[in-house]
Formats: sequence, C-alpha cells, structure tokens
Amino acid sequence: MLTIPTTQPRAASASTNPCGYWTGDPGAIRFGDAELTALIHQSDQPIFIVDVDGQIGATNSGAATLGGDADKTAHPVLAYVPPVAADQLGDASFRDEMGVRFAYVSGAMANGIASERLVIAMARAGMMGFFGAAGLSPQRVEQAIQTIQSEVGDLPYGFNLIHSPDDAALESAVVDLYLKYGVRCVSAAAFLGLTLPLVRYRLSGISRDEHGTVITPNRVVAKVSRVEVAKRFLAPPPDDMLAKLVANGDITEAQAQMAREIPVASDITAEADSGGHTDNRPALALLPTMLALRDTMQSQFGYRQALRVGAAGGIATPSSVAAALAMGASYVLTGSINQACIESGTCDLVRKMLADASQADVIMAPAADMFEMGVQVQVLKRGTMFAMRAKKLYEWYRAYPSLDELPAAHRQSLERDYLRCTIDEAWQSTSAYFASRDPAQIQKAERDPKHKMALVFRSYLGQSSNWANSGDASRQADFQVWCGPSMGAFNEWVRGTELEKPENRDAVTVAKNLLNGATVLTRANMLRAQGVAVPAEATQYKPRLVV
Repeated sequence: MLTIPTTQPRAASASTNPCGYWTGDPGAIRFGDAELTALIHQSDQPIFIVDVDGQIGATNSGAATLGGDADKTAHPVLAYVPPVAADQLGDASFRDEMGVRFAYVSGAMANGIASERLVIAMARAGMMGFFGAAGLSPQRVEQAIQTIQSEVGDLPYGFNLIHSPDDAALESAVVDLYLKYGVRCVSAAAFLGLTLPLVRYRLSGISRDEHGTVITPNRVVAKVSRVEVAKRFLAPPPDDMLAKLVANGDITEAQAQMAREIPVASDITAEADSGGHTDNRPALALLPTMLALRDTMQSQFGYRQALRVGAAGGIATPSSVAAALAMGASYVLTGSINQACIESGTCDLVRKMLADASQADVIMAPAADMFEMGVQVQVLKRGTMFAMRAKKLYEWYRAYPSLDELPAAHRQSLERDYLRCTIDEAWQSTSAYFASRDPAQIQKAERDPKHKMALVFRSYLGQSSNWANSGDASRQADFQVWCGPSMGAFNEWVRGTELEKPENRDAVTVAKNLLNGATVLTRANMLRAQGVAVPAEATQYKPRLVV
C-alpha cells in the first residue's frame, strides 16, 4: 500500500507500477498526513501521488502524463485524483433535464412543512424543492402555487401529489390545480399503486416532436420502497387506465398510443428508513435492488430516455451522500433535516426538539391518512407522547365496534387526554370538517359506527401535526413530528459547529455542506482505491456557515 509518511519517508513498494509521470517544481511536493489531508479537501484541484527517489509525496501542481514513457526530469505518478466539484455529483442527465445545478432534492414533507420558503430557497440555489402539499386543502395548495410561481419564475420547483385512497376526489382536485397552473413536476408519494388522476397528470399535453420522439410536459418523480410499486411506475401506463382517459376525453387515442412508449415515472426515489410514511427499509439493500430493477425495466421497454433512481432516507451527512452516489444514485433527497431548518413550515419549538434528537429518538405510529389500513409513519419520540397515544387509539379501534362500546376508563381517557372535549363535541367538529371537504364520509359514518370512531380518532391524529407546526405549547405532549434516524446522524455530525444551533440551520447551507463534504469523501475513496493510505482526519469534513 502506498503511504504519505508523517516522519521519515518510506520507499514505495517495488511492485508498485506507475500510472504516468509528473513534471513540475519539486518544491511543490508535500509529505505527511496533514499535507495530504489539505490536498484532499481542496476539491477543485487535482492530486498527484508521486515517487521522488523512493519517497512518496503528493502535490496538486505541475503536470502529469498518464501512461507512456518519462523524460529524465519526470517522477513516477503512483495515483491520481481529478478535481471533483459539488455540481458534478450525481447524474448529469438528471441535472440537465430538471434544470438544476446540483443533483440535490429537498423532499415534500406534508402539511406545508416543506414550505414555499424552502422551495424558493432551493430553486434559487440551483436545487430541486418539492412543496409539501399533502394534508392541505386545495385552496391552500393553490395559494402555495401562486406564491412559488411568482417568486421563482422559470427556475425549477415541484409539488407533492400524495396517494389518497380514502379521498380520491381530493387527489383529483389537486391534479386539476397542477394542470391549471402548469406545475410541471410532482413528487408522487405513499402510492400503493397507480391512480387515474396521477396518470392523467403525467399524460396531459403529451405529443411528438418533429423527430417522432414522445414529449411529456409533466414529470413524475415517484418515492418508492417496494419493488412491486416501483415496477408500476417504471412501466408505461396500463391499458385499462388509458382506455378510461380516452373515454373521459382527457387524452386522444393517438396520445394513448404515445403513452405506451414512456414510463409513468422516469425518476424513482428509493426511499429507505425515513420520516413519515416509510417501510423502514435499509438503504444498503434497497438502493441496489431498485437500480437492478431500473436496468431490467429499461431493457424490457427500450425507452429512449434512460430511467434514473435517486436515494432518500438516511441522507444527512457527507458520508451518506457520498455512499448513495457511489452506489449509483442519480440524485439524493433529504427530508427530516430540512424540517429542522429555518425555512421549514414548522415552529421554533419543534426545530429545537429536532436539534436535540439522537438516532434512537424515533418510533413508528399509526398514520392519520391511512389509519384503518394500519399504515404507520415514523415520528419523533423524544419530548412527545404522540406515538404512545396514537397506538392506543389504534388498539381501541381494532378492539371495539363503536365509540359507544368503549369501556368507561377508555372513554374518560379519550375525552380528557386526547380530545380535551366530549366525544359528542369531537364528532360535531369532525363532521363540520368533512361537510365541506368530503360529505360522503359523514354519510358513511352515520351508517357505520366503526367508521365514525375512525374519523374521530383520525381527527386527533391529523390535528397533532397542526399543533406541532403552529407551536401550540399546551399540546406539546401530542405533537406529531415526522422524523427519521437521519436527524440524529445530522445532529452528531454538526455537534460543536455553528450548525449545532437550530437558528443557524438554513437549508441551502446544509445542502452545500453535505455536497462539499461528499466531494472530499469521494476523492479520499478514489485514493484508497489506488492503494493510498488515507489519514482518518482527511475524511472528517466539518460543516461551516459560509460555503
């Protein structure tokens, strides 16, 4: 193994073969771990590992010829690392087609936690941000569209489209808004399968250019953690849905034929252990699986445009960014760490709670939007009793046929600790909510007492996120804060730096630190792959406020 000696230089192994020859000022060659560390961190400069009469040194100056013969003044080059810039990381086609400078995406945390302010900041920094439209009314989503479009102009941005199995009308209404305002990119999340509104969005405006290539104005980026779901997104829209869209007048027969040449989503995000809806999948197993599926689907359908896979879940340190990209991810997507930034749509109290979290301070709890199905979300455990209370509600829902059948002790706890009102009062406010949003839910509840119980329980689950976002301190014990273990990893990384303080965390500064750190680690790994012993301090990239 090649080494950069810290004291007396050691000769290179006799078996080491040079990959080229270096010429330049010998005084520019440095020796020692500290010098090599400094060179690795200068990511915009190359690194040449050279043999100087048996001493192994490093430099970023001079010139090297890789391969060939040397003249008398040249020194053998034993390893070489090119400059690596943050805007070179990831897939160039992703950056080009999305219109971004960096292969970095901020995810669409629901209820506006991924706020207008966050999306605008990402756009202006050359990154992609998705607004967290899930859980919001169409009126609120429309307001966000108008705000973001007025601020970013032609810069890239996106909106969330969440699967709403119990409210198909809402999903369709949100798609109508996106089509009305020309929102060209959506993050499809929590989908168990394809839906007609999603496919309608994807195919709206589909056409052919003068070369016969199918053009789709609208782009879907799908977050997936299961192969069976990913397959549906990476395949063309199914024929039965195309037939329905033609029958509804949403597309023509000719457009249906074009649709058979494109995937529902050219980009899928492999979502590992994350905050919110998650299957708690390990990234090291999930990402290679999705990459292999991508290659299979690309070969099967022969798309003109290459399919891509990004990585999400656990992306919170330079190491995780570098690892995901080294494994073949086209881009990285962050979530939990953005909620702790000043642009997020939550409150300062929640930001402080997140900044204090460790990797073990998360837990699974029933999801409000898919409560009856038993779907869970990952939330913050420290500083709140939400997860424990939400699980208790699900236990009661499974055990009893109606609110009237709840034992007296459960009923008392529900009214005192959860609802802070009587069950009758809670139903009145719940029915008033659905009267304007989805009256069919009230009608179903009147026929089915168990559904009425689910709606009341879901009202607590839904409001718990609003209490957290608004900073209602009287309800802190009920805060639902979506969070993955990546939050703790981020806190450990920034400890002792200015970014340890939540008031100093802005999303662009965090993103640039992650990307710059990933360039350093990428260069260090390039040297390791060529047999250079990289000092430990070379991989210790600490964040800074000015990047």
